[in-house]
Amino acid sequence: MFANLLNNAATYTEKGGHIWLTAERQGSEAIVSVRDTGIGIAAEHLSRLFEMFSQVEPALARSQGGLGIGLALVRGLVELHGGKVEVRSAGPGKGSEFIVHLALVDIPLRPPAEPERLGPGPQRRILVVDDNQDAADSMVMMLRMMGHETTTAYDGLEAVQAAATFRPEVVLLDIGLPKMNGYEAAQHIRKQPWGTGMALIALTGWGQQDDKRRALAAGFDHHLPKPVEAIALDKLLALIGPMMPRWSADRPEAGR
Repeated sequence: MFANLLNNAATYTEKGGHIWLTAERQGSEAIVSVRDTGIGIAAEHLSRLFEMFSQVEPALARSQGGLGIGLALVRGLVELHGGKVEVRSAGPGKGSEFIVHLALVDIPLRPPAEPERLGPGPQRRILVVDDNQDAADSMVMMLRMMGHETTTAYDGLEAVQAAATFRPEVVLLDIGLPKMNGYEAAQHIRKQPWGTGMALIALTGWGQQDDKRRALAAGFDHHLPKPVEAIALDKLLALIGPMMPRWSADRPEAGR
């Protein structure tokens, strides 16, 4: 729910604008607000904004092909949790605010569990490939904090070229890529003498069994679903080695 509201705020706010995310307790409710300085909403559109396929004209021009179901989905999910969502705007060009009300549940307090920590595993040379540059750059930042040496590529063709020059030990490879998809890029890498020993990890939202079998056939070793958890990735990187067996598409838990 909140990822959708934040994504909308980022989409409809000009560069240099501001977005605020706030949460507070009011009585028996949690109140979460997403407010921005974006394009705003005309008063006559406020009442139907949460309807399916509803897109006002200024937003439609920035929607990047969206169908207009996001806010309807937000409302549906909020209501399934017994809450409500409302929208406020002073008009076009004056920003907007989406406010989610959710009921609080009283639960007995427990001592906090000791957090699982990222261990100082072996340092790797890692190529991160994703056409979403923000996602790729964020992944690189996290890997560098873990002590790994990294570089990026933003399409399949660039991935093959980067693998040839950077010679990574590990390639985190998205599947839905421009110019050459992840399956094709993996096949090209595997055909090269320098690519046979690389650990190829499919880092993708395509997680059905058929997708995993296709990834295995293309030369991938492991499969991690998006969004990947840092702990899961750290554990996998620590285990990867020349003798580590490739995951089997018949074992859905493999690679997780």
